[in-house]
Amino acid sequence: MAGCKKTLDQQVLGNYVPANYFASDANTLLAVNAAYVPLSFTSGASNAIWVLGDVASDDAIKGGNPGDQGDFDAIHNFDILPTNSAVEAVWQRYYNGVFRCNVVLDGLPATNTAVTAPMKKSAIAQAKFLRAYYYFVLTTCYGDIPLHLKVETPEELQSPALPQDAIYTQIEKDCKEAAADLPLPSALAAADFGRVTQGAALALLAKTYLFHTSLADHYSLAAQQAQAVEALGYQLTPRFTDNFRAATKSNTEVIFTVNHLSGASPGLGNELNVWFAPRALTGYGFFYPTQDLVNNFEKAPTGEADPRLDYTVARAGHPYFDKPFDPSWTTTGYLSKKQVQPLSEIPSTIKNDGSLNYEAIRLSDILLVEAEGLNESGNSAAALIPLNKVRKRARESYLNDTSLAGYGTVPTGLLPDIATTDQEQLRTAIRKERRSELALEFHRFFDVIRYGSAYATPVLMNNSPNFNYSRNKWFPIPQSERDTNKKLGK
Repeated sequence: MAGCKKTLDQQVLGNYVPANYFASDANTLLAVNAAYVPLSFTSGASNAIWVLGDVASDDAIKGGNPGDQGDFDAIHNFDILPTNSAVEAVWQRYYNGVFRCNVVLDGLPATNTAVTAPMKKSAIAQAKFLRAYYYFVLTTCYGDIPLHLKVETPEELQSPALPQDAIYTQIEKDCKEAAADLPLPSALAAADFGRVTQGAALALLAKTYLFHTSLADHYSLAAQQAQAVEALGYQLTPRFTDNFRAATKSNTEVIFTVNHLSGASPGLGNELNVWFAPRALTGYGFFYPTQDLVNNFEKAPTGEADPRLDYTVARAGHPYFDKPFDPSWTTTGYLSKKQVQPLSEIPSTIKNDGSLNYEAIRLSDILLVEAEGLNESGNSAAALIPLNKVRKRARESYLNDTSLAGYGTVPTGLLPDIATTDQEQLRTAIRKERRSELALEFHRFFDVIRYGSAYATPVLMNNSPNFNYSRNKWFPIPQSERDTNKKLGK
């Protein structure tokens, strides 16, 4: 991920001759590595998907001092101008990712004989997957957007926005073609941890089908692809928290991960570690979970909480990693524990250089895609199987995590298997489960919007009265892009 970062971070200014660069396997590998770079959270400001995905939702607020990163507050309040810095940042970063992928794909035509066949096959497959992922983020954020499938001249870059349906269709095409040539998860060498596999391509395809509501049978297609992912051998980790600890970030649940390394040069650390930590512990003090999110986590009849709550959220009466938690650190009474590491792992001197990965897609996400797809396509009984796998892992943290009070016994009545096959009741259960399982992983706003106006309007207006579904279901295309691409209009 460090290779060739500066070389490929430039806009096309003149004639582009890819053969001059793609003349060896070594150069090709550097170009592919560079295509991964925009995924990273080496900058919490420039990769602001956490703002669009969660601060816009009912799960979190920006926090910190009023006026500090005021554009992030504007996202939560749905007072969003096309010049908003978070809106601009995500657009620029993920389209930069598209550009880097197109550089690789343009540089490896069939006529290129300087690069070996295995390297060419691998590079093309990785670039197609990454382009699909970048476009998935972009279209779920902005809706109808321009589609660039090659390195374009300034004149070609003047292109109108295409309907979201066309963007999803291209994502599906790229995922299918990538899956055909990517390695199985079991075949990925340890040294290549972080590179994409067939499982990642099929998982992204499943998620795309779930979102592609205009496609006939999209729910059943999502379920089928999710089942294909599960068949590749992924397993839920015994402890939910293993997905959010640096020591266990290479595990059986990981499908697509953004690999962060502390102490690398150039920097590859996770800067969200400092953005999300409280100011009292030398952090920036942003990203506060809401009471509404905390209320979503279930409790046993005797009061014991879903263990995912304390793995996800810091709260009064429970430690904040290796420190006592002080509720005065946050205006909501809560802090996020995901994307944050204790000072014993990342001391204050390197607070912005965390080693935690961002798990972009993990198995529990795909199991819940499967459950939703099955339920919505009329197979509610089958949907119970993947849903209850997720719940079983959560409650059995009490059998696998020695740090939990009451270790060794699951509290009676905590997270029981769901039994209803009533489609509407099961829909509600799946949505609730998805919120708890994936809380503060930057998915919530896009799920809320996907559920439709009848769900999203009361949920989001409860936190932000300015929300209007038809106006706010997509973020505005940035003004900088409109100023450059005249075919987008004013």
